[in-house]
Amino acid sequence: MATNQNDICVSVPEDQSDPMQFQESTEEVFDYSQRGQWLRAALLGANDGLVSVASLMMGVGAVKQDAKAMILSGFAGLVAGSCSMAIGEFVSVYSQLDVEVAQMKRQQRIVGNQEEKEKEQLPKPMQAAVASALAFTLGAIVPLLSASFVEDHKVRLGIVVATVSLALVVFGWVGSILGGTPVVKSCFRVLLGGLTAMTITFGLTKLIGSTVI
Repeated sequence: MATNQNDICVSVPEDQSDPMQFQESTEEVFDYSQRGQWLRAALLGANDGLVSVASLMMGVGAVKQDAKAMILSGFAGLVAGSCSMAIGEFVSVYSQLDVEVAQMKRQQRIVGNQEEKEKEQLPKPMQAAVASALAFTLGAIVPLLSASFVEDHKVRLGIVVATVSLALVVFGWVGSILGGTPVVKSCFRVLLGGLTAMTITFGLTKLIGSTVI
């Protein structure tokens, strides 16, 4: 039996209407690293405000049962920390700005619209300072509010730990969503760091307070 030597092979194109393929291609195109700078500053400020003020309040609460002393120490930590974060972020970003501007001048190749475009992408020290201070304040308010309406000393400490732990998980979740990173790992890392800081501060302050006071 003779075979047909003129058979034509027709290639069938892949189905481009698959929604899963479209979704995957969209995710691959989006660059999460573009969020890195502002996300780092915001999460760092909020997490630092939450952990540092909560740890400070836990340390004071380890040696004093007075709610007023605990809240005042937290408020002082909020103000001092906000100023410190703002100044530190301003100086840091301004140093980065100086380096990038100096590099642009050395290259001497940027002209016209390209130069304007590069200037728009330069870091903004004042914006970073304000964002960092506001984020720190937002995080610090959490332990302050949680301790402001509780009279019993032990219950107050427990509520601070529980509230701060919940806030840490939320911060970790938000950071993972915005950064496109694993949720569980991000939440666990942030929660473990915060609880460790509070435990160390409480324990050392309790130890020193029992031997000195």
